[in-house]
Amino acid sequence: MIAVDTNLLVYSHREDSEFHAGAKELVDALRHQSAPWAIPWPCIHEFIAIATHPAIYKPASTLSEALGFLDALFASPHLHLLAESPGYFEKLRGISRAARLKGPRIHDARVVALCLHHGVSELWSADRDFSAFPQLKARNPLVKKGRGSGLPAARGPAQSSAGSPPPGG
Repeated sequence: MIAVDTNLLVYSHREDSEFHAGAKELVDALRHQSAPWAIPWPCIHEFIAIATHPAIYKPASTLSEALGFLDALFASPHLHLLAESPGYFEKLRGISRAARLKGPRIHDARVVALCLHHGVSELWSADRDFSAFPQLKARNPLVKKGRGSGLPAARGPAQSSAGSPPPGG
């Protein structure tokens, strides 16, 4: 099962993103396929925060626009929304300790732990930070194969995964 990270959701939603066309095509393909796919709940929350943030986008998406985008995704019959359940915290504990994490990097560990907890085999993200977690295959589907890791450089401490450098950057 493939899971989708925040940045691909933002790129798919925001028509002013230079990565919009590619991300929209990928997300739409997942929405309409017969195989299961997933979005971790923390990525849903982060998507809303990023898409509606007036300091990130001018103009920012309205809350209604962001929620409408999500409603279209939620209509996919094969979408799994990944939430914490018994056993999740042990995965988070192990991943966080193995990577010696602290501070905002715990968000990425939370996404990885949810994916592993729910049997995700691959996380699609334009965020190279996920390379710190060898337990889960992370891939940037916006980058052609054969160009490095396929994930852009790590983001700064104040950036969200949606504010990452461009794919391949």
